[in-house]
Amino acid sequence: MSCGRKDDCERREDRDKRDNCGRRSGCGRRERPIGIGLPRNCCTANTGCSFDGNLRRVKAEPIYVQKVYDTALFNLQGLRTVADQHFSPNIGRNARIVRVLDIRCKKFFNPNNIDDPKNLVIGQDTTLSGAQFVKDCKGDDVTVVGPDGLCSEKLVFADTQFCDDRCEGTPIFGTQKLTVTGDVVVEIDVEVCDDCDKRCDVTLRGVIPIGTMRNPLVLTNFFELCIPSVEDGAFLPRFTEICNADCEPRLATNNIRRDIRVDRDGDVRVNLMISICITCEKKIVVPVQLCVLSTGFPELSPEIAPICESFPTLFPNQIDEESIRECKREQEREECRREREREREREEECERERERERECERERERERERERDSKRRCGSRHGHRNFALSEESDTSDIADDSEDDL
Repeated sequence: MSCGRKDDCERREDRDKRDNCGRRSGCGRRERPIGIGLPRNCCTANTGCSFDGNLRRVKAEPIYVQKVYDTALFNLQGLRTVADQHFSPNIGRNARIVRVLDIRCKKFFNPNNIDDPKNLVIGQDTTLSGAQFVKDCKGDDVTVVGPDGLCSEKLVFADTQFCDDRCEGTPIFGTQKLTVTGDVVVEIDVEVCDDCDKRCDVTLRGVIPIGTMRNPLVLTNFFELCIPSVEDGAFLPRFTEICNADCEPRLATNNIRRDIRVDRDGDVRVNLMISICITCEKKIVVPVQLCVLSTGFPELSPEIAPICESFPTLFPNQIDEESIRECKREQEREECRREREREREREEECERERERERECERERERERERERDSKRRCGSRHGHRNFALSEESDTSDIADDSEDDL
């Protein structure tokens, strides 16, 4: 819609400049608005592991872990179409969208409620052929704790005698049905033009449901895995599967006029096609003990200046023969260090004792010096008094002689 008169448009543009575009922050200028929050900085991680190239530090270590005996990777994709999906915010009366700059999609997740039905979840239902999952007395699959800390692994049993005699693995087959429920968040960066041809960039946001518990998005695939012997080991093989989903949105017909509708009040509705891209990996794992090459435990530096003199360790010391010898040598070095420290303390104590004796000797010397000064002062006073007495005596003798002469 065009302006009725040129001066009306100019007055409206001046008013929009004064109130910072009136309807939207930053409209009418392409620079990003300056926020009051601090910028979000990125970071780099510190694993604590380092290797200086010295092979003498490399040792063979036994570890008790889960070994992958067989694995298979699958890529699945599903499609969900959405019509007249509402997006916010409102772009203002008589405004129109002239260009789509970018379309993004991410999974919805509510960290305050992991059971939120809007969280995008991949449900897995797997059945086996040629083997079976071990069940308990209630008929439920027996699950054990996996490396993720959850009961995510199922025990598998099959008759492996035929392939064991040939030193080979036994093939098993499976069918997996994936059910995708929850929502995704779609953001569309668009260029908006108002009725005075003033343009600005706006980000539209919408939460789009992909599936519900009653109407999920269902995907199916088939797989084959190879399991080791169930007789020649202390543990039954375990089946585990991990999946992750991503989404790729696009306009339904890649046409703004057909796929994006803006009513007179500025509400935006969009027709979309959302591709759900899923990667699944299935594994057969067995707990084993492996020998690996290691440079030792990670060594980290504390981030805060310590107040305590010492801190406990997080892991116990090694107890193999070489480590015990090294520990004893370290103890001997520590004992020698402590003995040198004690010897140094004794020498410092002796030095302090000698310093105290020298100080006492200097104090006695100063006392003797004060006594000698006192004696000298006393002797000087006695000499002056005797001299005065002798002068008086001489004077009296002279007076007597004068009287005799008269």
